[in-house]
Amino acid sequence: MKRVVVTGLGFISSIGNSRAAVLESLREGRSGIEFMPELAAANDRVKLAGTVKGFTFPTADPLDWTFPPNVQISRAQLRTLVPNAVFAIAAMEEAIRDAKLDAALVSVPQTGLYCASAGSAWMTHVAIESVLTRGPARTSAPTVVTGMPNSLHLNLTAKFAIKGASVGFSSACASSAHALGSACDLIRLGRQKIMFVVGAEDCHPCNILPFASLRALSVQTDPALAPRPFDVNRDGFLITGGGTALVLEDAEHAAARGATVYAEVKGWGQASDGYDVVAPDPTGSGLARAMTNALQDAVLEPSAIDYINAHATATTAGDLAELSALKSVFTGEAKPKVSSTKALTGHGLSLAGALEAGICCLALREGFMPASAKIQQLDPACEGISILTERCDEAPGVVMSNSSGFGGANVALIFSAT
Repeated sequence: MKRVVVTGLGFISSIGNSRAAVLESLREGRSGIEFMPELAAANDRVKLAGTVKGFTFPTADPLDWTFPPNVQISRAQLRTLVPNAVFAIAAMEEAIRDAKLDAALVSVPQTGLYCASAGSAWMTHVAIESVLTRGPARTSAPTVVTGMPNSLHLNLTAKFAIKGASVGFSSACASSAHALGSACDLIRLGRQKIMFVVGAEDCHPCNILPFASLRALSVQTDPALAPRPFDVNRDGFLITGGGTALVLEDAEHAAARGATVYAEVKGWGQASDGYDVVAPDPTGSGLARAMTNALQDAVLEPSAIDYINAHATATTAGDLAELSALKSVFTGEAKPKVSSTKALTGHGLSLAGALEAGICCLALREGFMPASAKIQQLDPACEGISILTERCDEAPGVVMSNSSGFGGANVALIFSAT
């Protein structure tokens, strides 16, 4: 089995639009949550979101969209893009630069792409409305493409001329974690040398409001109070958008070209709750099995894990299920430090696994563990779990990143310092 390392990172997120900006926000505990006027205008409850700064999408016409000056997308490319693909392209371009990959390493059969997104609910609505009101004959081909749930996959493979394996994943909030684990396996088996792993989501009322209907989102109006995983007074999560790209590479291939390494992917595990369409199994048994499977895959004991970036979204049911899972796996002297960076970023849905994996790689490389921010009163259910209410400047050696999604999909990823 080949060893797999992470050699490049790229971020477009609520807490920064570059690796350096995200690192600074994590160190300072700077939140990306703010009042979102478009969201507030569309409902009477949820007002906050993890907004992505520097990008605007005022209409469905891509010629009206604006980006930061360093994001360069041609008019021809814009025709088939959706907002999450714009975020993903910017993140992937940063990851390519960060990994020092030239075209000869990006567009070759030995390099593939696994990505994850729920699609653009907004652009799907626009496309369907066009077909129903204007008619199929007067609806353009680019409009049809933007309405497809796999539009991210279609656009990224074309934009970067991907010649290797490529798949778009859809397993709710575990999607990009599934993508990363599966990409790791391809490299381990020697089927690819390099894999791009990308998670991306819109930050638009159309993909936020359905969760408001489920009463899953916080109704706080003060960004300092939401979301707050593990707090006894938490009242739900807040959604964010953006894109995160990671470059996974065969360790020997990376060494041969002198690549800088953030972390090694030691292993991963997955398991299902088999419990409910939306609610997690209260016992946390599915996530516990995923973590145990990851430890077995990495050939590590629970005591080897120094830090866990928890899935913890700030819903009572979700947080309690994860706490139960952690207590069942990490017993005795195995007491890793735990935090949920969703308190700062918001919940990225399909993006979350990639975003938090990227954060874990930064923590390993830079030698710190980010705090679980905004906690005012720790839930008594956290007893026995070492929740980080402040940043820890102790360098972790091995970290775990958890992701769980609707339908009871659970993934645990393990990374180590090199």
